[in-house]
Amino acid sequence: MKILTLLSALALSLIASAAKQPNFIVIFTDDQGYGDLACFGGTSLSTPHIDQMAKEGARLTSFYVAAPVCTPSRASLMTGCYPQRIDMGTGSKFPVLLAGDAKGLNPEERTIAEVLKSAGYKTAMFGKWHLGDQPEFLPTRQGFDEFFGIPYSHDIHPFHPSQKKFKFPPLPLLEGEKVIELDPDADYLTKRFTDRAVEFIEKNKDEPFFLYLPHPLPHVPLHASPPFLQDTPKKLTEALSKEKGIDYKLREKLFKECIAEIDWSVGQILDTLKAQGIDDNTLVIFSSDNGAGRYATNPSTHNHSGPLTGMKGSTFEGGMRVPTVIRWPGTIPAGKDNDALMTTMDLLPTFAHLAGASVPQDRVIDGLDVSSVLIQHTESPHKVFFYHKVNDLQAVRSGKWKLHVPTKSRNKKGKETISKPALYNLETDIGETQNLIDQHPEIAQRLKNYITEFQTELATNSRPAATVKNPKILTK
Repeated sequence: MKILTLLSALALSLIASAAKQPNFIVIFTDDQGYGDLACFGGTSLSTPHIDQMAKEGARLTSFYVAAPVCTPSRASLMTGCYPQRIDMGTGSKFPVLLAGDAKGLNPEERTIAEVLKSAGYKTAMFGKWHLGDQPEFLPTRQGFDEFFGIPYSHDIHPFHPSQKKFKFPPLPLLEGEKVIELDPDADYLTKRFTDRAVEFIEKNKDEPFFLYLPHPLPHVPLHASPPFLQDTPKKLTEALSKEKGIDYKLREKLFKECIAEIDWSVGQILDTLKAQGIDDNTLVIFSSDNGAGRYATNPSTHNHSGPLTGMKGSTFEGGMRVPTVIRWPGTIPAGKDNDALMTTMDLLPTFAHLAGASVPQDRVIDGLDVSSVLIQHTESPHKVFFYHKVNDLQAVRSGKWKLHVPTKSRNKKGKETISKPALYNLETDIGETQNLIDQHPEIAQRLKNYITEFQTELATNSRPAATVKNPKILTK
């Protein structure tokens, strides 16, 4: 076993020394469920470019985000840490950050962009940020050379169905730190962000780069540009032409079109890499920030969780196990699924290793280097993985076993309920339907001990988010 480990390490060092620093592209969608790709079983969807990407690379079938909602999930991707370690489990007054929030990702954190910049990488982000909209928290202060995008979800706008409650300002579109448009036409956001990504690749083809492309969709309200509405029923397109403001209910029916445009975007990125002659030296990963969104109950027209139980906001698999495809021609084996447990937190240490950059040593980083898992299909280095909802640790996975601990919640009538503990074998029961806790109490106790140990460690080694006094709405 030691000889195999040494050979794996030698192979990885030879890859690093023989090749130039690889480029890294992270394509991150919003509220896309485990069953929302054709290559992950989405029978009503057309995703030929992502399907081809999976054939030329690998499906990661046990890939997790560290939270089932936007802000904490993105915080963990950027820092390699559980959101609770860096005080980003929630916004200051809501589960996610809202417009003019005083809270944001602490500039003292080292983001994946900053780590790669230290190794000579050019960095850019085009899309949705959602880690703070105050100047101190914007991507340009967190390691990105370029930023063109929106500071939070595109539904934080005056057309929100609960606008009377929230009183959201116009949605700002930023170039760097400057607001250049208000309430941009969201039908064109996927195209605009993709076009900028293509320009960035073409401009930086001769030096190592890190490109982060976090699409705002398919989070509601759904959007797609005109070329992707050609096969849409005439009745729907006519209704859209008469739309006043943003009609969320009407747009529920645009899910297939929305996913098709995201798939087109992936195709544009991959075609550009080939055209620029840097395809073999670029690692591309496609994933989602959490599970299926609010309309997951209608899989015929909306996103869904496939074989998984749960959706966005849940610590069942459907909330945090996300459809993920990775491609690096000639390095990552083609067409071979990888079911090893990996997470978005692993991207920072993995990219750092492959780029020859240093991971911060003065703080705890929860992510692990999974380069050998991806390239040689070695076992996952994760002994445990923890599932949080907001700041509540609700479940833990170790190997094939997952334990849900009792959690409190309130039903629609406001009555408090407490769930029962449950133990599932994810190897044989990916849908978490068969509670085996009575048959394996010793396994449940072992997993419960992991939770106790982690909570004790987290209390000692956590770091604060940042806050500003007198936060201002960007659009004022």
